Amino acid sequence: MRNVHKRALPVPTAQVGALIDQLASPDDALWPAPAWPPLRFDHPLGIGADGGHGSIRYHVTAYEPGRHVEFTFHRAIGVTGFHTLTVEPVGDDRCVLRHVAEGSTHGAMVLGWPLVIRWLHDALIEDLLDNAELAVTGVVARPARWSPWVRFLRGRLAAKPRAVPTPEEATLVRAVFARTDLADAWQVPLPDGVTSDPVEWAETTFGTPPGWVTSLLGLRNALVRLVGIEPGDRSAFAIVDRTAHEALLGTDAGHLDFRASVLVADGTVTLTTVARARNTRGRLYLAVVRLVHPAVVRAMLSRAAQQLAARAPAAPTRTSATR
Repeated sequence: MRNVHKRALPVPTAQVGALIDQLASPDDALWPAPAWPPLRFDHPLGIGADGGHGSIRYHVTAYEPGRHVEFTFHRAIGVTGFHTLTVEPVGDDRCVLRHVAEGSTHGAMVLGWPLVIRWLHDALIEDLLDNAELAVTGVVARPARWSPWVRFLRGRLAAKPRAVPTPEEATLVRAVFARTDLADAWQVPLPDGVTSDPVEWAETTFGTPPGWVTSLLGLRNALVRLVGIEPGDRSAFAIVDRTAHEALLGTDAGHLDFRASVLVADGTVTLTTVARARNTRGRLYLAVVRLVHPAVVRAMLSRAAQQLAARAPAAPTRTSATR
C-alpha cells in the first residue's frame, strides 16, 4: 500500500515545522482530536517514543525537528511499514505539508485496510491538513467532508455506552421519585476538548436522535392513541432543572411520570432514566418500553457523543485560546 496526502500552505517552512514539533503535546494544533482518537506517546516526540492513536500503534523511528517525523507501525496491527509527516519548502514563503503511509498488510488488515482503515485514515489526515491550514492562515479554504461511508464506520466503531448504577452525583434525578417502575443509567467517556455543559449534552441527545429512533417515536405516538394514552411531543424532553453538572428533563402524563438526567462529571457523561407508572395503562406501557428502551438510549447517547466531538473547536482554535 502507498497512500499520500498533501496540502500547499502559503507560509514559510519553519512555521509549519513548528506544528509538527508540537505533535502529541498539550499545544498540539495539528492532530484532529476529539473528533478522532487522541495521539499519545509514552514520552515527548522523539526517536523511540512509542504510542499511537486508538488501535493503530507505532513508534518514532526518525525525527528531524521542524521538518520531518517518521513512525514505524507495530507489526501486530497487521502492517509492516511506516508513515511520515514532512514539510517541504516551495520558495521562500510557501511550503507543502505531506503525509505518506507505505507498507504491506497481513492478517486481517489485508481486508481491513481497503474496506475500513483506508477510508478512516484518509478522513483523519485531511482533517489534520485542515488544522494545519487553519493554524497558519486562520481559515480553511475547502474544509474536508466525511463521506457517508466514513460516517457509517465511525458510528460502528465509536465507544459504546455501558450500563452503570445511577451516579451519586446525579442529585436531581435521585430526588425525583420515592419509587420507580423503570430506572437505568448509561455512560460514555467525555473526550478531551468536548463541551462539559450538561444542557448542551441533553439538548443534543434528545434534540437530534438517530433517524430510526425518530421513526420509532412517531410509531409510538400513532399506536398509543388506540389505548387512550396521549401522544408525546417535544415538551416531554424540556429541561426542568439543572445544576452546574446535571440537566434534568421530563414530564408528567396521565399514564406515567418520566424524568431523564444528563450528568457530566469525573470525565464521563451519564444518561439516567427513571419512570413511575400512574395506573394499569402506565404499567402495561412500561412493559413494552422495556423491550426497546436500552437500545434507544444507547443509540441516542452514542450519537450525541459523536456529534459533539465533531462540533468541538478545532485544535488550532483550542490551543490559541489557552495561550
